[in-house]
Amino acid sequence: MAGSPTLRSLRERIDALDEQIQQLLSERAHCAQQVAELKQQPGAKARYYRPEREAQILRRVRERNTGPLKDRTMVRLFREIISACLALEQSLTVAYLGPPGTFTHHAALQHFGRAVRTTAVASIDDAFREVEAETADFAVVPVDNSTEAVVGQTLERFAQSPLCICGETVVPVHQQLISRAAGLKEIDRLYARRQALLQCREWLDSNLPQVERIVVASNSEAAQRAAKDSSSAAITSPIAAEVYELSILASTIEDQPDTVTRYLIIGHDPVAASGHDRTTVLIAAVDQAGLLHRILEPLARHQIAVSRIESRPSRQPPWDQLFFVDIEGHQDQPEVSLALAELAELADFYKCLGSYPIDIT
Repeated sequence: MAGSPTLRSLRERIDALDEQIQQLLSERAHCAQQVAELKQQPGAKARYYRPEREAQILRRVRERNTGPLKDRTMVRLFREIISACLALEQSLTVAYLGPPGTFTHHAALQHFGRAVRTTAVASIDDAFREVEAETADFAVVPVDNSTEAVVGQTLERFAQSPLCICGETVVPVHQQLISRAAGLKEIDRLYARRQALLQCREWLDSNLPQVERIVVASNSEAAQRAAKDSSSAAITSPIAAEVYELSILASTIEDQPDTVTRYLIIGHDPVAASGHDRTTVLIAAVDQAGLLHRILEPLARHQIAVSRIESRPSRQPPWDQLFFVDIEGHQDQPEVSLALAELAELADFYKCLGSYPIDIT
């Protein structure tokens, strides 16, 4: 048909668009460098990474998106652009619960992009200590899973730490089968965490019923073992295949593909309002009777939505329980501020752990 684009004309159009995109990216990077110069001037408060600013940019990206790329894909592309430009201003170091290849490693890269320096730590306590000692700018720690209990160690650590919550990121728990083998028929042994084996039991029973299943301590250990033997495979996070240079033989093999894990970003500085925020507070009282009702009453009266309440045994006498409450809104909003002031009055122990942008991804 006359006037229809040809393969050649389409390729030429793509080449021209690529050139425009590259020019605009360079222009954006120059702007980032100018921002860094302004922040380095005497008297300027040099906070290079602004979670609320990044959240606002990414929300606009999602709102502008008209396809055919999915919102999640478009947000991921722009997050990498932001990450690369921020690295021109300041290089960030982010600690995460390791070793490399874990879902927490994946969460760190998902939230900050790949232009940051990441450092693996052995425990949640170590993640807090890295930031407290200022050997890392931020840390990423797991807090809850949609099908399992909250990670109590993360919440309890906030009771003693001066750090605050600066953000959150939600990661789908998509399990991958990775190996040096060319196909499933070549696999004799499978390494995985016990939890991963349970999450993928139906798929394994259907596709690898005769393969020996060996329980290991972590995704990373599973990948390391699979990398040494072409007749072995591992169930791991998506990033582990990249880290350990293995092929993905099957993706999304979990029995419940809608499972997600929420991670918190911890740092030193409070975060300004982004327009779509969450606030987490920690509350305890000597008289625990009726405390939950007393917590909910001022929140309901000020029409503050509660997204989650968790109670944990307290290791700090005289309190038996610590209550962690997630509410919608920023602590600087007038109605939220009033409700939190009432919570602080009714509790013997009260601590606002931070207000932060709700996950964009």
